[in-house]
Amino acid sequence: MKQSITEKSFIQSGDMDKINAFSRRKLSEEEVYIFTAALCDNDIDRDFEKFSLSALNELSRLFVGKTVIADHSMKSSDQRARIFETYVEKQEGKRTLDGEDLYILKGRAYMLRSDENKPLIDEIDAGIKKEGSVSCSMRSHTCSICGKDKRKQRCEHIASKSYNGKLCYSILSDAEDAYEFSFVAVPAQRGAGVTKAFEITEDKNMNEIINTMKNCGEKGVTLSAAQAGELASYISNLEDEARLGDAYKKELSKEVIRLFSQRLPELDNKLFASVTAVMTAEELIGFKKGLEKSAAAPVPQLMPQGEKQDKKDYSQFRI
Repeated sequence: MKQSITEKSFIQSGDMDKINAFSRRKLSEEEVYIFTAALCDNDIDRDFEKFSLSALNELSRLFVGKTVIADHSMKSSDQRARIFETYVEKQEGKRTLDGEDLYILKGRAYMLRSDENKPLIDEIDAGIKKEGSVSCSMRSHTCSICGKDKRKQRCEHIASKSYNGKLCYSILSDAEDAYEFSFVAVPAQRGAGVTKAFEITEDKNMNEIINTMKNCGEKGVTLSAAQAGELASYISNLEDEARLGDAYKKELSKEVIRLFSQRLPELDNKLFASVTAVMTAEELIGFKKGLEKSAAAPVPQLMPQGEKQDKKDYSQFRI
């Protein structure tokens, strides 16, 4: 969400007990390197979203034990460290854009002092590797103007616009899960940014989900198992509806061909079929209505009725 600053830290009393709670063997102080990262805060970001203070406290619990990777990579080979402690810290004398006291969620992480990790450790110490971002999922996105949850209710207010002097933005709260912290070269949002995964709620939220997936770029989108299951269920429902729609279109096409044949019996039905094959359902409905309306018009006395007659049959001209 905001700038995630990584800085060198030092081993404190009790740190090794917290670290060894995640290790399979007991690690010594000489084996680990510790650093602190400002994960996110409660200020308004470039997406005009902000975490509530309660959300920071919820995320503080969720981020304990989460992995540290590079560029939001899902490869296990890109794992570099693990967060073993988090805390929310008030920034004295600093306020958010909407006038609240500024709070930052910080995380302390450890990594092994190995030959593989040495270049990264050196870059952290030199201040080169300092930007980062976190990935998490929030259930509630509340409009700052009307108080509606944009994931569940229709809201007419536009983020970044002002209404009666009040800025419109979304307040993220009710944390569902925290996924990871990443070192990134160019943060996506102001300072660093947060990849905010989405919560699938109602069908009307699918446009937002699809847009998020289309615009995620190379960093991708993180889904929880529950979210992936709900998205798969939604796609399955769409497939069922598509099959029903296809069947309806085929029946509609047959009806239009039948009406065409009644109005223009001298033409081959294959011609009508080739025309209806490229029509949309909306176009077919329009043609069907037009043909049904024209069917009520007077029919010329000498026009063949019913099935197509033999071209050598001139009985229609008899008086």
